[in-house]
Amino acid sequence: MVTTSTPPAAYPKTRRIRFRFGEQSAAAKYFVNNDPVFSHFVAGLSASFPPGEESFIRSVRRFADQITDPVLKKRVAGFIGQEAMHGQEHRRLNQQLVELGYPIEWFDRDSVKERQIRFEDRIPDLLHLAMTAAAEHYTAVLAERVLSNDEVQAIPGEPEMWNLLNWHALEELEHKSVAFDVYQAVGGSERMRIAVMAAVLALTIPLTFTTLTVSLARDPYARRRPVQRVREAYALFRGPMFKGLMPELAKYLRRGFHPDDIESNELLERWQKELFGTEGVLVDHLK
Repeated sequence: MVTTSTPPAAYPKTRRIRFRFGEQSAAAKYFVNNDPVFSHFVAGLSASFPPGEESFIRSVRRFADQITDPVLKKRVAGFIGQEAMHGQEHRRLNQQLVELGYPIEWFDRDSVKERQIRFEDRIPDLLHLAMTAAAEHYTAVLAERVLSNDEVQAIPGEPEMWNLLNWHALEELEHKSVAFDVYQAVGGSERMRIAVMAAVLALTIPLTFTTLTVSLARDPYARRRPVQRVREAYALFRGPMFKGLMPELAKYLRRGFHPDDIESNELLERWQKELFGTEGVLVDHLK
């Protein structure tokens, strides 16, 4: 049996929540600082979440009957609940983004999902779980940047979209080690864990750049000003979201690494209070 030092109070909590996209005012197309590149990046990220979260859930569920530690079982249940809610609310946001003209609907097509599931069925279950653990480290690092950097929080944007991103970031930190601990509990090797993350790191920049470029190329306004788009892309990738990101992601490559080696309890407490405390920003969004 694998034990865990995670206290019961730290179980990922499934929050039934509903955001109010488009209820107060129509969102501007370039909803992040009137910046087409940053806005297309966030739109693409949001579009990738629903199918990604569903894949993560499938990878963990395949090992559910092998988990004997009652604490880890409860953490897995919280992880699945949180990921399901992320997919649900990002789908609702993505519908609005499509209406604004973002070419992201292909991410969630049935044909794409079917190919993804066929791929998952062809690879070893443990490899799929290792991919999830690596992706969860990736999202946790981004989440910590979003929540801890005042410069990121000060970026002008559509308020309800920022509320969604802050909520999602908080819960990514709350469950950042769940898939990793399941992987260890079912006998996943250090060699596979590290190799999978090395592949993720190698693919991060080219995949992000290619997806963003294609999205911008399909936007009639954005493609009319290529020099300005290059400047905006430079500002995005040299800005607080990405500057120094790769060394933080690469910590995962160290033998013996665990996601909880990166301390985030103080940040979690701050944002749990900010969003869901007595006067929390999102208390009235809970169902």
